[in-house]
Amino acid sequence: MERIAVSAVRKSFNLKPGQTVTVDGVTSSRIAVLDGVDLTINSGEFITLVGPSGSGKSVLLDVIAGLTEATSGVARIDGIEVTKPHARTAYVFQQYALFPWRTALQNVEYALEVRGVPAAERRERAKDFLHLFGLKGFEDRFPSQLSGGMQQRVAIARALSTDPQVLLMDEPFAALDAQTRDILQSELLRIWEQIKTTVVFVTHSIDEAIYLADRVVVMTARPASVKEIVEIDLPRPRDLDIRNSEAFNAYRGRVWESLRDEVGKAQRDWTLASTYAN
Repeated sequence: MERIAVSAVRKSFNLKPGQTVTVDGVTSSRIAVLDGVDLTINSGEFITLVGPSGSGKSVLLDVIAGLTEATSGVARIDGIEVTKPHARTAYVFQQYALFPWRTALQNVEYALEVRGVPAAERRERAKDFLHLFGLKGFEDRFPSQLSGGMQQRVAIARALSTDPQVLLMDEPFAALDAQTRDILQSELLRIWEQIKTTVVFVTHSIDEAIYLADRVVVMTARPASVKEIVEIDLPRPRDLDIRNSEAFNAYRGRVWESLRDEVGKAQRDWTLASTYAN
């Protein structure tokens, strides 16, 4: 069943005052970030987005989340146009985005509290999700008392505690060391296998994209569109050893072949990467 449908989505931003950009001989004070993105995602799929830095992957996630409005085109969840944050959509950012004055348990409870879940129920659900992510015994710790990996576990537990239909994840493991990143990838897959929510996951790591995904969506350089969608036909459940397989190496080569030219284009356009503003 179709869960997310992105149709002809374009997004542009105003440049900083006094700045202009010339594309194909046309000078403008706006810069195009998304250029006619079409993407359909089915219920329960795990989709990863890869593309050059600054290509608009996070902007696409924000459009699906209802956090930013497309310049043209439309994103729909369950057939309904997204015009504001969807009640059954959860977002996990690269930064842990935890409340420093709340304990781990209270941070997870917050997502349930704003949805009106009674106190006793939300406490039990929050505990269950912390335990699911291996944080039993850490319920009363504040974020400053937790490692980066633990803080991101709390953030993901908070997102999943609301039973979202759609989970959007913007490079959630990018700031972690390699070992912690591998552990959290495996934990995320283990839990996703149980709940089968629809996941859209942005990453710069080709290995991470392949390991997690049912399909890897390769984005072009800015202004981004979908260049290729690679179906990942690897058995589930997956463990890290699969990265040493011939099939995995073949997928790695295919995704990189699709991505390589786009990375080169993005590097030539790098001077514009930080010039646009909402």
